[in-house]
Amino acid sequence: MVPLKRRKLVSSHAGNAEAEGSGAAVKFPSVVIFLLERKMGASRRTFLSQLGRSKGFKVEELFSERITHVISENNYINEVRTWLDSHIRGQSLQPAHLLDISWYTESMRAGRPVEILERHKLQEQQINEAAAVVFSVPSYACQRRTTLQNHNTVLTEALSLLAENAELNEEDGRAIAFRRSEAVLKALPKAVTNLADLRGLPCLGEHSLKIIKDVLKDGVSSEVETTRQSDRYKALKVLTGIFGVGAKTADRWIKMGISTLHQLQASGQTLNQAQQAGLEHYEDLNQPVAKAEADAIGDVVQKVVLSVLPGALITLIGGFRRGKPTGHDVDFLITHPEEGREVGLLPKVASLLKSQGFLLYQKTTRNSYLESDDGPARLSSNMDRFERCFSIFKLEMNPGTTRSGTPRSSSRTESQSDDHSPQTPGGVHENGLESRRRSWRAVRVDLVVSPISQFAFALLGWTGSKLFEREMRRWAGHEKAMSLSSHALYDTKQRRYLRAASEEEIFAHLGLEYIPPSQRNA
Repeated sequence: MVPLKRRKLVSSHAGNAEAEGSGAAVKFPSVVIFLLERKMGASRRTFLSQLGRSKGFKVEELFSERITHVISENNYINEVRTWLDSHIRGQSLQPAHLLDISWYTESMRAGRPVEILERHKLQEQQINEAAAVVFSVPSYACQRRTTLQNHNTVLTEALSLLAENAELNEEDGRAIAFRRSEAVLKALPKAVTNLADLRGLPCLGEHSLKIIKDVLKDGVSSEVETTRQSDRYKALKVLTGIFGVGAKTADRWIKMGISTLHQLQASGQTLNQAQQAGLEHYEDLNQPVAKAEADAIGDVVQKVVLSVLPGALITLIGGFRRGKPTGHDVDFLITHPEEGREVGLLPKVASLLKSQGFLLYQKTTRNSYLESDDGPARLSSNMDRFERCFSIFKLEMNPGTTRSGTPRSSSRTESQSDDHSPQTPGGVHENGLESRRRSWRAVRVDLVVSPISQFAFALLGWTGSKLFEREMRRWAGHEKAMSLSSHALYDTKQRRYLRAASEEEIFAHLGLEYIPPSQRNA
């Protein structure tokens, strides 16, 4: 198989065969055209190639020494030269005209090659020094300071939806590419107004740039809207919204014709305990959790933990530690200053919380992490191995708040103020009327217990964002020959673990500038 970057570079005979295979007579044999796919896209290139051949132009699929006119779209001359240099690999090729797509389209309208004017020639990139400084970001998200102040929300939401769709379909490579592009836009200090603002920035692939271009031009992306309205995306969103249901299970149900909660309930599918609880409390668990609600849960958890293990330390982690006002769930990291005192804590805490009526569902797992002298073993998944309790918490609500934890406005009617969320995807509210009348709501809560020796790593890993942590691990492996996890940092060259008592020390070990939690919202 010919490598991707060299598929355009086979012999001129192959290119001629394809061009001549169109069946149209060549009227202008001295003009041999090559359309550069970069930024043009494959489908548009195919269409323009066929159009040119139908009008008697010689348009070759493959770059060769016979090419006289290179046509590109939305590229500067230095970008095209860079592409040529990377593809000709030392071949002695005759100079070609490097032209903008406007020459080609005008020639198509005229039915002949038009005169090459100055405006048809590709231009040198004019770099605005001020803009270059403003829009300059490092390649790794863990090197950037990304606050919650996003100046490009419309663009990032479009990319986020495509990333989410790729994740739901377990297309990890595409998902990560979109997430990295999204993270770059989040880190910019002002709004992007045209594609030229993004020149030179890392992690912006052709697909992401096409989406950005569409949104900047039309306000929306047809691909994004098509995805948003697709039956499969809607079904995956509904089904994975059930606590305990992942993408594989949702895909299996969809193949069985199940795409809504009603259909799932009517199907007679056997659900495990987590899924049963998730379906029962679907509406509550798919509403955002406010910071005030997280704090209220934290008060309960702290009281119970300290009654079981005096001196324990409880930290609110996840998005709330990064300053987010709402979240999908609430996570707490628990440790004790004396190593080993934390072992076996969660079963006792869960039992006490349940006896007091705070847990609607819970499952605890034991710590299975073992530190080997040969370095950390490669985990079978991204999950760490801490002692952990997955739970659905019963949170009593204050009379003066709505079900999303916000103050109730006296000017609103009861029906308006009680339910801010749109109709649940799939067209149902699970026990909606009953849940609105209750004095409590269900909230997903994860309790994680870490030994004090691993606390800094656990705190870093569980604070997020997910992409920020992924990029830290990538930086550690690619740039420092180290292995980073929520348990430890291992230097593969020195073959030893690097200890840390704080997040700052971990950043220092990795040669990174310390970034506080509020600026890790990549």
